[in-house]
Amino acid sequence: MIKVTKRGSKAWVTFTAPVSECQEASIKGSWNDWKAEALKEKKNGERYITKVLRTGESYEFGYEIDGRWVADEECERCSSPYGSENSVLKL
Repeated sequence: MIKVTKRGSKAWVTFTAPVSECQEASIKGSWNDWKAEALKEKKNGERYITKVLRTGESYEFGYEIDGRWVADEECERCSSPYGSENSVLKL
């Protein structure tokens, strides 16, 4: 699930991983050269992170959950150079 709040040239984007239980969860995206960022865990077990991104841009990303790559079901997808799919977020 993705929640976007736009204000001018910036957007606050909250990414919630599409899992109910996991040991480790991170997000990687084109906004930071694909460096892993750990997701925070809510009391109900959901994993999330909020990023501030520029509007008018398109970003590729994916979740790494317990060592496997997962695309977000709500977003468009594109092929990655590794034989998997990346999610595409257009702001």
